[in-house]
Amino acid sequence: MPAEHIPSGTTPWRTSDAQRWLATAPALWSHPLWALLALAGSAAWAVASAPLDACTTAAPCGTDWPGNAAFGLLALTLYWVWRQPRLALAGLAAVSALSLMDTAFTAELGETSTLVFLGATAFTAAGLVHRLSVAGRQRARALETAGPVARPLPAAARNFRRGGFSFFLAAVFLAVAGFGGWQVQQVVDTYEERAAAATPVSGQVTDQSRNDEDIDVLTVEADGRTHRFETAFPEDFPVGSQVDIVVDGDWTALVAEPYDAFGWEFLTLAGAVVGLAFFANGVDGLTRSKRLRRGPVPVLRVLVREDHEDARTWVFAADDLEGRQPVLHFHSLWAYEKEDDEAHEDHVDDEDDPVVGFRKAADILRGEDPPPPLREAVLYGALYAGAEVAFVARDDADDPEVGVQCSVTALKPAAPALPARWTRHHRARKSPQRPVDEITAGLTPTTSARTWKAHSFSRAVGLGLLVVQGGATWAALDDEPTWYWLVLAASLAWLVTTAATALTWRITADRDGLWVTGAWRVQRVPWDMITSVRHSEDRIRIGRTEDSAVELAPTGWAWMERRLGRAPHAVRAAEEVQALLLRPELRPLEEAPPGRQGMPVGPPLVALSVLLLL
Repeated sequence: MPAEHIPSGTTPWRTSDAQRWLATAPALWSHPLWALLALAGSAAWAVASAPLDACTTAAPCGTDWPGNAAFGLLALTLYWVWRQPRLALAGLAAVSALSLMDTAFTAELGETSTLVFLGATAFTAAGLVHRLSVAGRQRARALETAGPVARPLPAAARNFRRGGFSFFLAAVFLAVAGFGGWQVQQVVDTYEERAAAATPVSGQVTDQSRNDEDIDVLTVEADGRTHRFETAFPEDFPVGSQVDIVVDGDWTALVAEPYDAFGWEFLTLAGAVVGLAFFANGVDGLTRSKRLRRGPVPVLRVLVREDHEDARTWVFAADDLEGRQPVLHFHSLWAYEKEDDEAHEDHVDDEDDPVVGFRKAADILRGEDPPPPLREAVLYGALYAGAEVAFVARDDADDPEVGVQCSVTALKPAAPALPARWTRHHRARKSPQRPVDEITAGLTPTTSARTWKAHSFSRAVGLGLLVVQGGATWAALDDEPTWYWLVLAASLAWLVTTAATALTWRITADRDGLWVTGAWRVQRVPWDMITSVRHSEDRIRIGRTEDSAVELAPTGWAWMERRLGRAPHAVRAAEEVQALLLRPELRPLEEAPPGRQGMPVGPPLVALSVLLLL
């Protein structure tokens, strides 16, 4: 960085200060994932267990705008729990108020499902408050590190505007919602106009059946004629009950279920939810951008690097010259002074050449493109989760031109497990594993066999797949043979295989090779036939010289383990087996006894499934 672009008195953000800032992280229990699962699951349970009002002539089942609004508000709140804690708190308060105003909800306060929903709401609110308080402590630590020095933003950053694209998308989706609402009103008006001129008749339900499209149909005898009506709630019209209908020539309608505008209502709801989400994002971005430009802000010297895959900007401590520990990240765009716009538009570098761009993209996909270099930068703004920042850095490490970039997404602290991922992904793109010396440092020679097997995350994935398998089987076999049976038959083998593997996969290393336990069998792979051991996309792949590779999948959920701050178990297993392959002196000295070779559980799962269905 040229000295003239570094404000006097700017403090370098050193690793010790960055680690103190990272240590001020929300507790694991407050992770938004847990709140989302608790709130969504409890809300679904409460809705499913609540009794539905019957469709009657006095209270027909038409459009339910209050119910749709409450559902849309809940969906927005779930989104805000992940993205915008302050708005999520307001959404939770509104959802709670609407629920308590609903007489049906208050009548069910003693029910377990309702109490669980209220508990999930309280848990979510506590997590949101905790995250906001942690953000305040992060801001205080960042200000303490920056000291009393505060500088105004560069001119280009002051001219940068946020929120425009979000407002555009909000307008599009809200227009879609408006069109859907207009169509619903057209359906309602058409029915009311036709019903006003029709003749009201009372009839008796004589039969309930299903048509070729698997839709329930009522057969009603009225005024000496037979009428058939499609219904969404056949339980409200048992055979022998009296119903009111309106008749106008060949046109008839069931007064309790006068029309079906569900499709248009869903379009209205979806458009409104997405549109309001984008609108809130635009307002939030615009507000934070204005707050950043309001006056002088703290400044820190840091290192930055752009990610190959998603153009995310990663920030490192000023003394972390190898980029081992990212501290925070965000997406950003270049900002330009108005008088420089034309000069920028006239400037075309090599990356603007489409041929160069396609070659660069191909190199990235093949993993042959070198990682972007670290660049010195000056970071403007108070640092905390959800903050808006700007930074000044060279356009490229070899380019003397200095530019300004502004964040376009909220700042997020780096997850605790990111250093290992960053090291593997950016320091050794062709070889995603850690260096062998680093792996073998934790291994000592042993006499008995070594074993790596399914852990808690992998077993959770397996149990989830078993639940899916069981639910799909019962749903398909609960009725007459349909095309669902073909789908089940095509997917059942895959479900059993993946569930069995996730539950009990095992790799045992002994003196002569590996015992690999999958869903259906245990395979023996001698050391001299193994070419490599790799983990990729929740799959462990053992390459062989004279035969196809041995694969275990899935072996867990590495992405979720990293998000929760844990090192993926299957990744560590693959790395340690690869280390034994490369370092024979670390291999066990004995053969594995039969009890440690593993046992496939695919056949028992099939037998258990058959017994449950009998």
